[in-house]
Amino acid sequence: MFKSFFPRPQMFFWSAILWSLAAIIFWFFVAKDSGYLIGLPNPHDDAEPVIGFQVFGTNPFIWFYLYYFSAVLIFAGIWWRISPHPWFVWSVFGSALIVFLTYTSVEIDVAINAWYGPFYDLIAKACTTPGSVTASELYFGLLSFAGLVAVWAPISAFTNYFVRHYIFRWREAMHSFYSENWHKLNHIEGASQRVQDDTMQFARGMQNEGVSILNAVLTLIAFLPVLYSYSKHITELPFIGQVSQALVWASIAWAIFGTTFLALLGIRLPGLEFKNQRVEAALRKELVLGEDDSSRATLPSIASLFTDIRKNYFILYKNYLYFDFGKSIYLNADVVFSIVMLIPSLAKGAISFGLFTQISNAFDKVRSSVQVLVSDWDSIVRLISIYKRLRTFEAALDGQQLPAIKS
Repeated sequence: MFKSFFPRPQMFFWSAILWSLAAIIFWFFVAKDSGYLIGLPNPHDDAEPVIGFQVFGTNPFIWFYLYYFSAVLIFAGIWWRISPHPWFVWSVFGSALIVFLTYTSVEIDVAINAWYGPFYDLIAKACTTPGSVTASELYFGLLSFAGLVAVWAPISAFTNYFVRHYIFRWREAMHSFYSENWHKLNHIEGASQRVQDDTMQFARGMQNEGVSILNAVLTLIAFLPVLYSYSKHITELPFIGQVSQALVWASIAWAIFGTTFLALLGIRLPGLEFKNQRVEAALRKELVLGEDDSSRATLPSIASLFTDIRKNYFILYKNYLYFDFGKSIYLNADVVFSIVMLIPSLAKGAISFGLFTQISNAFDKVRSSVQVLVSDWDSIVRLISIYKRLRTFEAALDGQQLPAIKS
């Protein structure tokens, strides 16, 4: 799955994670304010914030673009010397481009969040003081939002277009790898399905869940500082009282609680889905063999195989019952959680309507980014089960036996 597309996957991914962490830490603590060294100083602290799409042409963003692509080129150059790979351009530079495009989309969300404050304060002023706001001011505010959408729309479309090509290249690499080793794999149950269907399903799963998880991580990186800055307005939480950086801790704690809670409820689901694919494949293989051999696919053998399928599905349904019940309770509580956290400040009149909107949006972005495993759990379970099938498939290349099925 991975060595067909990436150079030395285990070492590559660990180095990519460590390099990314180092680059992020160095950016926030050293490089972020160093653009002045090449003539790109940050705006003064008392400067008016830039609202709208123009923010992406300011010095801080230009400096970030240069920093990011420099970090990518250094990392790629080192790996090209260590381990050239036929799919290097797609796996390394393609991954870097996807990260950049996804982060740009997240920064557009941050820019929209910055737009919320002054625009909704303007609406609140218009509602409370008739005649204090002109129609042209409101139209101009919406025009600023339209500019952000005009930037977001082509970036989003191109990101989806590129990710689809990237994932298909990955599937092509897997297909080529398995085809080259077909003589070692064709004796395994369901081998043809794994090469054709499982690689396709794995690619689709990585397209959806891989990008979703990447977006969640980048959203967390982008919005945590925003929420941190808003937390100076919110110093008190319900039932707890005074808390430093209350919103940051409340959003992370709630999301981690929900993710852990539902992961425990659904802990058996990946194994059951994996077993499901195995028993379904066993029945399918028997039926295919029965097309050419009258001694195969007899009624008793088919009945026995279908009994295994029914048993596994019923166990799977029972486990989904627990999981869906817990997920329903948590997600419904989640709808009002951010408002509950802001009630003490709202009751004191400590925040304006615009600031309330900004805080609620940033709070929800941070919380939902940590909750990606909750919202996408069903799809992640299917992706894990497909990964297990392909992993056991590849075990044959090392002369290993398929592991016993456990539910």
